[in-house]
Amino acid sequence: MGLFDSLMAKFGSSQAKANARINVELRFDRMRTSATGTMSNFFVAIDRENKRTVGVKLLDVEKMEQFEARFKGLKKPSEGEIALGMKHPNVVETYEAGLTTKGQPILVMEYIEGPSLQHVIVNRQETELKGKRMALIRQMAEAIRYVHSRDFIHRDICPRNFICFPDFSGLKLIDFGLTVPATRHFMAPGNRTGTPLYMSPEIVRRRPTDRRVDIFSFGITCYSLCCFEHPWQGDVVNGKAALHHDTSPPKDLITRCPGIEPRLARAIMGALHPNVEQRIASMDQFLQAVKSLEGLDY
Repeated sequence: MGLFDSLMAKFGSSQAKANARINVELRFDRMRTSATGTMSNFFVAIDRENKRTVGVKLLDVEKMEQFEARFKGLKKPSEGEIALGMKHPNVVETYEAGLTTKGQPILVMEYIEGPSLQHVIVNRQETELKGKRMALIRQMAEAIRYVHSRDFIHRDICPRNFICFPDFSGLKLIDFGLTVPATRHFMAPGNRTGTPLYMSPEIVRRRPTDRRVDIFSFGITCYSLCCFEHPWQGDVVNGKAALHHDTSPPKDLITRCPGIEPRLARAIMGALHPNVEQRIASMDQFLQAVKSLEGLDY
């Protein structure tokens, strides 16, 4: 069975949410292209059928096949199937997943108008973040905890995959393109995918993985949100940068942010610990560590 037939079989059974044949040009009034990724293109559009602004993600069939090929025989759910099952206030809702009339996989999802957390960090938007970091950190943690409770590992937690509300009162997690079930076969060594600057040593070194790879990436994301720098800040920003994550210690967050609440700094440093056995073990544990800080003006 080819990819097209496989997708038809998967999406055709979800009649309420999936439409196996979506005519992109007839249905959507494109407003702008927001992002072009390694495996997909994303644009914002007016959905003429449902009279709302949506995000539309078109997947590259060839690249998707290459990624899915490493899980051949494991019955891995597709990105669309995974995304359709995610229902949480801090996760972007996927309305439909199917195929275009040209046979290209497509996802139609909720559109959040605000900037990505990556944009906020790169542009050092301190004024906008003042007094709101703690709430954003908690919401990121809640989103990841929910994904883990669904027995999945996101595998690409990074600032680019959190979209903020325009007023920075909250955010939502996006992109399940690299997400895998949290089961033995999918946690075996070898799946070296993700965003290098946020990639855990277990992934880099091709070791067995588990949910804690997301916790490591979350820790770096929180660290960067607090001080606009990476814990292993350096000149190298390509894939080789991840090799430093277990060969040199991260810069202590309190050193970079002297005014940060120490309990928050310790929790973040615990999340990004290079040694998986010394890392915070779960998002529940992280949320418990910062529970007393809810309402902190930071």
